[in-house]
Amino acid sequence: MIPAQFDYLAPTTIDEALAALAEHGDDAKILAGGQSLLPVLRMRLNAPEMVIDLNKIPELRGVRDDGDHLVIGAMTRHSDIAKDPQVGEHAALLQKAVHHLADEQIRHRGTFGGALAHADPAGDMGAPALALGCEFVIAGRDGVRNVAADDFFVDLFETAIGEDEILTAVRVPKHTGWGAHYEKFVRVAHQWPIVAVAAAVKVDGGTITEARVGLTNMGSTPLRARAVEDALRGQPATEDAVREAASRAAEGANPPSDLNGDAEYRAHLATVLTRRAVLTAAGV
Repeated sequence: MIPAQFDYLAPTTIDEALAALAEHGDDAKILAGGQSLLPVLRMRLNAPEMVIDLNKIPELRGVRDDGDHLVIGAMTRHSDIAKDPQVGEHAALLQKAVHHLADEQIRHRGTFGGALAHADPAGDMGAPALALGCEFVIAGRDGVRNVAADDFFVDLFETAIGEDEILTAVRVPKHTGWGAHYEKFVRVAHQWPIVAVAAAVKVDGGTITEARVGLTNMGSTPLRARAVEDALRGQPATEDAVREAASRAAEGANPPSDLNGDAEYRAHLATVLTRRAVLTAAGV
């Protein structure tokens, strides 16, 4: 299907993009990598009068070191995250997850910030970003604000980004030396996950000192498996201890029921995948 007619603007600075967004308001849509927006336009599920393309704003791209954080520009391609040595060293969980995201073509076009702003609960980047405690840098006409990951994902396809705001970067706390793994269950390759688990684990002398676990497609937003994290802390990095903690993975979750599986099936699957993800991240 062919999209409805729209005007197109490609600003070269964040201020120009914000001015265009303020001018066109609800009639405008932001274009990042386009992997989510373009299918919506083609199916005419949305028909904006103006599309504002962020691809010509260089300051929105790249990974830089900022002390105890990495700062990843919102327009950084998934493929760049997959091969960036800083991400591999300090935020390995993001690299583990991005290799599971769709296929290489999409990873070369899709953007980190675009995927997070789209806020699909079955998207592969939300749970890792939540688990790592990322901060989202959001710019508006009144200035810049940082939003914690716990407050960023509001509901299904809804985030803390205002109608007149743009996500410009994501601040990722360094988890240097932590083990990481992303365990994803699909029926066919490159599918949205039926359930996936993002795990980052710190082990010292055979004991799990810290653990952070995120769940994909277990509710209307990405979720933290806090009961699992609490149960793992201070436990030996053994299969029995991890299995016991992982049994709590679905606590507080509200998994959907659809053609790929009902809520009960997803709840069970979450415990299995959490055990696998934590064991791998802990090097057991």
